[in-house]
Amino acid sequence: MLKADRAARILSHVTEAGSADVHALAELLDVSTATVRRDLQELHEQGLLHRTRGGAVTGSVNLELPLRHRSEKQREEKRRIAHAAAELVPDGAVVGLSGGTTTSELARVLAERSGLTVVTNAVNIAADLIVRPEVRLVVIGGIARTASYELVGPAADRMLSQYHLDIAFIGVDGLTAEEGCTTHDEMEAQTDRAFLRSSARSVVLADSTKAGRVTFARICPLSDVHDLVTDDGLSDEQQKAFANCGVTVRRA
Repeated sequence: MLKADRAARILSHVTEAGSADVHALAELLDVSTATVRRDLQELHEQGLLHRTRGGAVTGSVNLELPLRHRSEKQREEKRRIAHAAAELVPDGAVVGLSGGTTTSELARVLAERSGLTVVTNAVNIAADLIVRPEVRLVVIGGIARTASYELVGPAADRMLSQYHLDIAFIGVDGLTAEEGCTTHDEMEAQTDRAFLRSSARSVVLADSTKAGRVTFARICPLSDVHDLVTDDGLSDEQQKAFANCGVTVRRA
């Protein structure tokens, strides 16, 4: 297993469990305890977890994992979601894409098509698409967020207000019928709302692990969303609750 993959699995495990010991992580990753200790120390120095004697805890660190460590989580589900979401995009459409691991997967699918205009605030998505001359690319400027590779803030919101999008896809960190769509960062939430305001059709891309979670900043109520594309891990009860809010739920 590559070092980056080990780091992603360690962070995911510690974030979900709240703590982990060296021996349990070594068994999980099928590596030596010495390797785990080195990985934990590096992640501690990066501020991504708190190293303890014999293991690690989340402590007071920000629970929003950087994009590079989230990309492996639920990867197959995100790929299925991306392909299902791409079916909603008509030929010649102007497509808005916020940042996130699932929207990044969608961008890779859309890159195979021609005649689309993609408007995005995610620098990693822009980097993937800029080499695709068949896709017209518009990059929204703003303040860079290192955790999500997104450009956010008032400048991004003003620029988005000048465009009309046929369909916008946003990623979320939390999704409930009561609290709607939420994310970790307030400015990111504001820019996500700007995408939705500029679009004729609003689509949330979220794997089923996001359902039932509420994070810091509210993006919008579910009544502002037309479609949710998720995976088959979503429960029937959750699907019914989302549908009662007027959302068309599509399981990939």
